[in-house]
Amino acid sequence: MHGSAHRYNALLDAIRVRKPAAVFMGGDLFPHRSSSNHANVSFANDFMLRAFSRLSEEMGCNYPDIFLIPGNDDRRSEEPFLINGEEQHLWMYIHMRLATLGHCTIFGYACVPPTPFRLKDWERYDVSRYTDPGSLAPNKGIRTAPPDADPEWATIAGDLAQLTQGCDMVNAVCLFHAPPYNSLLDRAALDGQMFDHVPLDVHVGSIAIERFITEKQPYLMLHGHVHESARLTGQWKQQFGRTWAFSAAHDGPELALVTFDLHNLQEVQRELI
Repeated sequence: MHGSAHRYNALLDAIRVRKPAAVFMGGDLFPHRSSSNHANVSFANDFMLRAFSRLSEEMGCNYPDIFLIPGNDDRRSEEPFLINGEEQHLWMYIHMRLATLGHCTIFGYACVPPTPFRLKDWERYDVSRYTDPGSLAPNKGIRTAPPDADPEWATIAGDLAQLTQGCDMVNAVCLFHAPPYNSLLDRAALDGQMFDHVPLDVHVGSIAIERFITEKQPYLMLHGHVHESARLTGQWKQQFGRTWAFSAAHDGPELALVTFDLHNLQEVQRELI
């Protein structure tokens, strides 16, 4: 979404017309990290909260359950706006939390493996204290709010173990910003690029999430993060055993909208509006 009024208005119109039972927003919600903090506060208060509040009043009992998480381009200092929207019953903020939708359990997770970017609010080491060439460690860079775990030692693998401990994953829907590593959904435009004479890995997803899918076999994974992946691979969905994974990441100006029936995932569609 990246704070695009066009994308938000397209989403609001789609909700208004199609009346879905649920909406999943997979992170990177606010204006880009290069924008000013004032611009983000203004967007959250004057646009996002007001727009969803008006839609809720308009739709009444037809207003869908909305589940959302931040992404690595969102500042953690913006988290209070997400909590505020939950308190107003506009959405459910589910980073490192569980929610329910019918027979499904919804798991939310915002963090991504280390990137080259300086904003580290939603970054973790992946499975170990390793950082890919060209990337910046989570304990470096800048943060806009105190971390919720020790950035020197916390990992995505550890978070996922904590988040899903003792949970039955048969009907699990996982809203994770990062896609699994070495998949059709995590392909970055890094072909031929080098760092200190080392070729950069074109796959930038999470090894921990890849292993999580293999071992836990959740029902459905929903992802974002790697904007150009669908353009480079020609794919925005992938099946891993019994698990389906869909991505709404997109590097164009349009809103990428993935629509599906939880009872028939093979009928999924993706459109740019």
